[in-house]
Amino acid sequence: MTYGFRVKRSWTRIEPQLLETFRTLPVANVSDSMSRLCGLGHGLRPMHRSGNLAGPALTVRTRPGDNLMLHKAIDIAEPGDVIVVDGGGDTTNSLMGELMLAHALKRGVSGFVLYGAVRDAEAFLERNVPVFACGVTHRGPYRTGPGEIGFAISINGSVVEPGDLILGDLDGVVSVPKAEAATIALAAVKKHEAETKQMMETEAGTVKRDWVDIALREAGCEFID
Repeated sequence: MTYGFRVKRSWTRIEPQLLETFRTLPVANVSDSMSRLCGLGHGLRPMHRSGNLAGPALTVRTRPGDNLMLHKAIDIAEPGDVIVVDGGGDTTNSLMGELMLAHALKRGVSGFVLYGAVRDAEAFLERNVPVFACGVTHRGPYRTGPGEIGFAISINGSVVEPGDLILGDLDGVVSVPKAEAATIALAAVKKHEAETKQMMETEAGTVKRDWVDIALREAGCEFID
């Protein structure tokens, strides 16, 4: 084996029932329910027009500006997978463009999270498949490796294991560890229900705001008439 070239062929993915539960939840509610520790960073922004991302992670690690392993990941992806690429956050060269996106759609890939750049930006808007990346550049990629598929990666300090749940909306992207997904789902649903109720009370003019003054007094705030 050449060091830095590994492709894992199988792993456990998040349960489909849990995936459907998370699909209905805002990323912000899920992030809050994970103590705000597992976001993949503010630098990842949507390259598509609209729509949310949800699916199990197919992880790829590559050197900046190289997409050899990303090509292979698209070839072996299962329908519904989200391909998550640690490209070092570099935006000098793009990791993929319109042709790779079209191939991925034929393979049933549900979206991408690219810690790197894309090109053919207009095609990403037209296709409107959920894709999050750090930026856009016309400069193309290399195809020599090294890289790995199906192993743990890290993006902005957050570890993503293959099969973990990836969620994305216009607020950004979060990774949910599959081993903790059931517990996090319960907390996130509860959080979403509470915020929905609060919004209804706000619009009805009945929401209570006593907690603001309580928090200020507990912090020792001085009120001056």
